[in-house]
Amino acid sequence: MDKSTIPANAQARAEHSARAMWAEDNASRGLGMEIRRVAPGEAELAMTVRPDMTNGHGICHGGFIFTLADSTFAFACNSHGPHAVAYQCAVTFIRPVRGGTVLTAQAIERSRSGRNGIYDVTVRDGEGTVVAEFRGHARSIGGNWIPGEGKTEGPPQERNR
Repeated sequence: MDKSTIPANAQARAEHSARAMWAEDNASRGLGMEIRRVAPGEAELAMTVRPDMTNGHGICHGGFIFTLADSTFAFACNSHGPHAVAYQCAVTFIRPVRGGTVLTAQAIERSRSGRNGIYDVTVRDGEGTVVAEFRGHARSIGGNWIPGEGKTEGPPQERNR
């Protein structure tokens, strides 16, 4: 492996990891999400609430808000390079969201030690009002988004089954 292909600093590693993950993330792309920013231990994604994302109350189905937060969490916890997945998540819905609203989710790493990490994600509407809070616990599963740093490169295969 040519050392020149390995990202030289933490920000470059985060950006490389995000590009590699995004290329395989059919769910986030299919829901119209966009990556606005990544940094080591952080990520920001946005998504517009489409009419087909609203429930019988005429508001955004909570599953879509959860999915935006979960995707943002995924980009934050994979930003260091090693493949990581959620093993526990919780969300609190604070305010209803109408169709057409652009939601922005911001994830921040609170703790990272060994194979485990804890991340908080705040989801806001277009006016900056908090509509949901999410906490995710991540576990590194082997493999790495950075070429030459893990047993596998690219998307993780099913493991630990």
